Amino acid sequence: MAESQVAAESAESKLSPSSDADEKAKTDEQGGLERKMSARHLTMISLGGVIGTGLFLSSGYTIHQAGPFGAILAYGIGSLLVYFIMLSLGELSVAMPYAGSFHLYAKKFIGPGTAFTIAVLYWLNWAVALASEFTAAGLLMQRWFPHSPAWVWSAVFIVVVFLLNILSVRLYGESEFWFASIKVVAIVAFIVIGLLAIFGIIPIKGYSHAPMFGNFVSEGLLPNGIVPVFSTLLTVVFAFSGTEVVGVAAGETKDPQKAIPKAVHTTVLRLAIFFIGSIAVMSALIPWQKAGVDTSPFVLVFQSIGMPFAGDIMNFVVLTAVLSAANSGLYVCSRMVWSLAKEHMIPSALAKTNFHGVPVFAVLFSMVGSLLALLSSVVAASTVYLALVAVSGLATLVVWMSVSVCHILFRRRWISEGHTVSELRYKAPGYPFVPIAAIVMCIGALVLVVLDPSQRSTLLYMIPFVVLCYVGYYLSVAWRRRRNARR
Repeated sequence: MAESQVAAESAESKLSPSSDADEKAKTDEQGGLERKMSARHLTMISLGGVIGTGLFLSSGYTIHQAGPFGAILAYGIGSLLVYFIMLSLGELSVAMPYAGSFHLYAKKFIGPGTAFTIAVLYWLNWAVALASEFTAAGLLMQRWFPHSPAWVWSAVFIVVVFLLNILSVRLYGESEFWFASIKVVAIVAFIVIGLLAIFGIIPIKGYSHAPMFGNFVSEGLLPNGIVPVFSTLLTVVFAFSGTEVVGVAAGETKDPQKAIPKAVHTTVLRLAIFFIGSIAVMSALIPWQKAGVDTSPFVLVFQSIGMPFAGDIMNFVVLTAVLSAANSGLYVCSRMVWSLAKEHMIPSALAKTNFHGVPVFAVLFSMVGSLLALLSSVVAASTVYLALVAVSGLATLVVWMSVSVCHILFRRRWISEGHTVSELRYKAPGYPFVPIAAIVMCIGALVLVVLDPSQRSTLLYMIPFVVLCYVGYYLSVAWRRRRNARR
């Protein structure tokens, strides 16, 4: 049976305008999950999922490769893509605030096989990331406790993150709010202090005058040419992965028709300011030839203005970023498992929740999966773990493309069922340009993967894995049908 036919058969009831009664029904249909998170939680969860070690440690590499203006251009394009995706996701999430959102949208508008594949890829992406975050946390602690084994600290943080996720969704949201707040404060402080140094208000080592923005034009706008901008663009796109967590959390959000649009716009605006602002400050104060990955650009700037304990302060901030990413990672993994179980794509027992509305078995399953990935990074780093990283590497692009496709199909079905655009509680501006442009940009990113020899292997691992997901799903459907027919 063609996937579109299966989708038609498995689709839910017709789309209808949201009302207060509908919202209560949606809450009741959450299968035990509770709507406890507010707009501030959503915004910080999304920021926390994006702002991580990439900005604090590796952003210097982007400047070194593409030059100051090229790095800002790359992050600007990345911000635009994220904005388009978030607008589409905002409209879908307000109309259908489901926990696990985008894979359920794929089931409704594309087909269940695609939905299953997207959910598995996205779960694997976060499970592998979760494993790497636990490893990084242990290594960061060794700066302060050099003689302690890293695995002990990793184990401590595993327990902490597990408890934050298992006790209640409100506790998770609150902890993520404060984790993300620390990162935001550090970035704002960096931008403000950097601007004061740029305009000569505070002295900075290596300059006898106000640096201003001479580094931007000292060797031309694009000192290495335009090609490095495209090669770093792929890194920038992946740096923005995590914003879509807003959609995953939609089913546990109070008043989603107000909270989600607010989170969409504030998240993207703040990300653009934080990323582009930080890159601009780094580029103005650090010659692009000296910007690299050996030392965090944040540490270089703070040390150059004479800030005491700059290294320790940034170590704390990066540790917080790592824990924040791990916290979000386990949350996302567990909700994808819960959603798959709720749709009977995997054993339904994994959808059970405790009296706090937490899917305990889904959290346990996801934690075990991440620990197995962590184990593979130790005992089979060049084989199993390498394959896991490669397979999960493009999951974000696949999810983003599916969101844009679902947005287009959702609007078509909405109109075909006799509704008008004005009936939507939230409508993405710029439709249909926004989802179409996002699809084109995602395809462009995939082309860059093909052209980049260091990234090309991800497709060699991912394509067979995707085929296996489809085959596995339809074989399980056929098996269930045969089993039911025998009863």
